[in-house]
Amino acid sequence: MKNQKLFSKIFLYTFMVMFFVTVIAHVCLYFLAPQMTLSTNSFLGGAIIESDINTGLLIKSAISKALPMSLLGCTIISLICSLIFSKAMSKPIKQISETTEKMEQMDKTARCTVDTNDEIGVLASNVNMLYSSLLSTIENLEEEKQKVSEAEKSKIDFLRAASHELKTPVTALNAILENMILGVGKYKDRDTCLLECKEITGQISFMIKEILDTSRLDFTQEKKNFESFDLSDSLPLICEPYQLIAKAKKLYFSLDIQEKCPIHTSKKNLEKILSNVLSNAVSYTNPGHRVTVVLTADQIEVRNECVPIPREKLHRVFEPFYRPDFARDRKDGGNGLGLYIVDTLSKALELSYKFEPMENQSGMCFTLFLS
Repeated sequence: MKNQKLFSKIFLYTFMVMFFVTVIAHVCLYFLAPQMTLSTNSFLGGAIIESDINTGLLIKSAISKALPMSLLGCTIISLICSLIFSKAMSKPIKQISETTEKMEQMDKTARCTVDTNDEIGVLASNVNMLYSSLLSTIENLEEEKQKVSEAEKSKIDFLRAASHELKTPVTALNAILENMILGVGKYKDRDTCLLECKEITGQISFMIKEILDTSRLDFTQEKKNFESFDLSDSLPLICEPYQLIAKAKKLYFSLDIQEKCPIHTSKKNLEKILSNVLSNAVSYTNPGHRVTVVLTADQIEVRNECVPIPREKLHRVFEPFYRPDFARDRKDGGNGLGLYIVDTLSKALELSYKFEPMENQSGMCFTLFLS
């Protein structure tokens, strides 16, 4: 019985119970019916004993003749009823079993049919809920895995670029020191060369600090540090140091706050994004030209009049340590990490942006969408 299918088990159990009841009923009828007749006639008191005995024998004889046909008929009825009952009981369970096999194969369309509100219907509903929860968990894990994988790849690419970027000044410093030791040409003037070496070491130190700060960026930023604030209140403070730099470089810097801008995000990281964008805008704008910041309810624009970056190179400006051809010098073009930080933090905060040449004048426009 242990190895039989559920349908067979239900059928056998049901048929055996019904057949047992049928046999007991016929046995009782065979033995008790004549006795009940005798008792009834004796109770009425008007019949002869011999007649009573003959009546009992006749009843017993009639039952004996009808018993095989009656037993056969009841057995057939029991068989049919057992088949119907077994099929009705095993069908929904079989459907659940077939569906769970599909679920085991991770068929996302697999669902148990819920036709009733009884225990089997509740079981089917629970299986559906469990499978939906499992699919949701797997999907979330896959998303997290993808994010972690992308973060690891970004960090590896960043470290490779950092190593390459540090290689240049280190090689230059090493060459200067070797020539100083050998006393070749202009390198005999050690005082001048030491000042140049000190300047290079300062550049290396600054680059290492920037690289370490950038490497600490959380590519899988959690939302637990998010807070609600109005950007229109803090934007003047963010722009203030760059207004001073612009004034020193003889640039025109204008801030236009058109509307209130309530937002729920990481205030610290948003300020870092805007600081890097403003720093780039001021750095790449020539004297006598303009930097404009415009804030509305759902976006902020930073426009600067400069030599536009060709569209075919726009996708590269967000790579670490990339500087356009017209600003390859570190003194003019920065360290090439600003827009990389902007891109990384924008993705972490789930904020979209666009960076493109301005249409009506020569320059670039960075737009950060805040909703």
